[in-house]
Amino acid sequence: MKKLMLLGISSFLLWSCHQNSDHSHNHDAESHAEHQHEHAEGALELNNGKKWTMNEEMKPFVLKGVDLIQIYVQEKQTDNLRLAKELKEQNDQLIKNCTMDGKGHDELHKWLHPHMELVKELEAERNPEKVNVIIAKLHDSYMEFSKFFN
Repeated sequence: MKKLMLLGISSFLLWSCHQNSDHSHNHDAESHAEHQHEHAEGALELNNGKKWTMNEEMKPFVLKGVDLIQIYVQEKQTDNLRLAKELKEQNDQLIKNCTMDGKGHDELHKWLHPHMELVKELEAERNPEKVNVIIAKLHDSYMEFSKFFN
């Protein structure tokens, strides 16, 4: 699992590109969640066989989420409420800094909506075994992200 996490982080860093879009749209998290739900259906798709390019301002929030999961697992932490809060903060900042548009933006929504739902599940869960299952799903979510975005 540790190797997969490091592979995901490495892929973010190795394939970083700049978003060449001067279109900007900042949303608050609530309106963005409503908007993204409209586009969150279907399987993620690549950009003609390549990863979608994210703007540099968005990347730190995804990377921080990966770090939070990795630290939680490595240190055998148990405060899933704190982790959920921290992941939500990263998602909110990701949304706030989103300047993607077009098909890439829609594909990001396909990833982000289920990811945010997992964070909500994590926040609500009290059973430690179920928390571990959600943590594994969040890890997989970040791995999926790394397959489709850079």
